[in-house]
Amino acid sequence: MKAKGILFGGLSGGLGDLLFAIAWAGINGMPPQKLLQVIASGWFGRAAFDGGWSTAAVGFASHFGIALVVAALFSALATRMPRLLERPLLSGIALGVATFLAMRLIVLPLSSFPFPVKMFTAGAGLDLLSHMFLFGTPIAFARRYFGGSRSA
Repeated sequence: MKAKGILFGGLSGGLGDLLFAIAWAGINGMPPQKLLQVIASGWFGRAAFDGGWSTAAVGFASHFGIALVVAALFSALATRMPRLLERPLLSGIALGVATFLAMRLIVLPLSSFPFPVKMFTAGAGLDLLSHMFLFGTPIAFARRYFGGSRSA
């Protein structure tokens, strides 16, 4: 069932990417609450950092909301282009790259995100890898397993 693929893919991809982000932030001295507020700052700008766990919860929900939307868009595309499901690793990597670029080049600049968006840093490189392997790949495999071809 495609809905299961969207749900499982979006939640597992969102979880993998978020756990990476929390770990990377922690290595750099940022607690999880603040990382989630950074996500919420796309809605609230710098005011997100004054909202405590309330704005952190908005960041959490926003992260998973975006992941579910991306999974639904991938599912719709895979319905029109079933070859995407023949090679889910490659499709997932491509989905991760596309999501990374869309977030950094479109979504963040058009939001209230209060920081400069950087593309060529170690953190951005690791974020790209996270999107490729921890975000896009689980979405593609979940869509294949739950709603598409299971052949090798």
